[in-house]
Amino acid sequence: MAKLAVPLLILFFLLSFIPSQAALPLHTPIQKDHSTGQYIITAYLKTPLKVTKLLLDLGATYSWVNCDDYISSTYQHIACNSSIANSLSAYACMDTCEDPPGPNCGNNSFSFLLDNPIKAVDYRKVNGINAALVDTLALPNTQGSLVSISNFIFSCARTGFLKGLAKGVTGLAALGNSNLSIPVQINKAFPSSPNCFAMCLSGSTSQPGLVLLGSKGPYNFLQGIDLSKSLLYTPLIFNPLGRDSDPNTHRLSPEYYVGLTSIKVNGKMVALNKALLAIDGQSASPSFNLTTTKPVKPFGVCYPASAVKNTQMGPAVPIIELVLDRQDVVWKMFGSNSMVRVTKKSVDLWCLGFVDGGGIDGPSIVIGGQQLEDNLLQFDLQSKKLGFSSSILSKGTNCADFKFSTGKI
Repeated sequence: MAKLAVPLLILFFLLSFIPSQAALPLHTPIQKDHSTGQYIITAYLKTPLKVTKLLLDLGATYSWVNCDDYISSTYQHIACNSSIANSLSAYACMDTCEDPPGPNCGNNSFSFLLDNPIKAVDYRKVNGINAALVDTLALPNTQGSLVSISNFIFSCARTGFLKGLAKGVTGLAALGNSNLSIPVQINKAFPSSPNCFAMCLSGSTSQPGLVLLGSKGPYNFLQGIDLSKSLLYTPLIFNPLGRDSDPNTHRLSPEYYVGLTSIKVNGKMVALNKALLAIDGQSASPSFNLTTTKPVKPFGVCYPASAVKNTQMGPAVPIIELVLDRQDVVWKMFGSNSMVRVTKKSVDLWCLGFVDGGGIDGPSIVIGGQQLEDNLLQFDLQSKKLGFSSSILSKGTNCADFKFSTGKI
């Protein structure tokens, strides 16, 4: 059976500090901004270190930060003829910049061409060529102390790139499959640690999830549960034609893909077509054995909330099963991941949380944040495989239940 490619999916304290040889893993909370649906991580940048909120992007090549008010005693531009620039040969060099000298501008310095994954940038008004910088990045380890990377590579960005981002966010954190992503740069700084990171998006309206960097486990959550023991694995696929790819230099897209062989709803095989999750041209609602009501955009299938029971796993609807590279490797999506509650004015609905992406050139199915909440994912970049838990609500825990260190941060 042919396979479809599915991309996975976008305070300032006195800090205890330990040198760069400190033990991994590192971690940082992931907070959902409910006004935008964006997932935000907290990192520490600059000298002196300052808390920086960044949009999490699983498909980005490199991180970027607004440098219009960037003040740090340790930042450096990357010279065009430097060894670092030579290793990043697919990008650009700025011989002479037009702006005053500063983080945003350095003569004979390496540059990136940026984009904003949330809102398209008008390059007629905002300069898309932005200076690359090297500066200090720090994240907490699981003992509660900050661990620093002194030569973290990222891009500056003008204020115009912040449009559409959640309030207080000043940049983007790249977690894609790239030599410049945060996980890979951490692995370069600590080569004895696994080139691996894990992510758990919280379904809580107030409590954060987390990302763990440089560890294959254990992943200890409350109730004494080690979720590394609950993972199934499927190969990661890397696309030569996706986002940020370059066929001329053989640079692959940083997005993560997995192979999908079939979909089941309520144990029954679904015939895949352009209207995803449709059965022989009809909506998937007959499988749910529920009476639909007028849908609310952008959703195509909705049910009255009063007709749907609530359970530990979310609304009581049939399980959606994604059968991956083998018949025994199945990603199960329960109601908490497949359904979205819509309440406004006189409307109270549960809607099927899959929408038509509208494109014909992109991947067949995109797994978004709603589908990932309270699922533990492990991205093993060394072995090129994805570990996934399905919903950890079935284990009696959730992504907000990670046992963060009680150390002073």
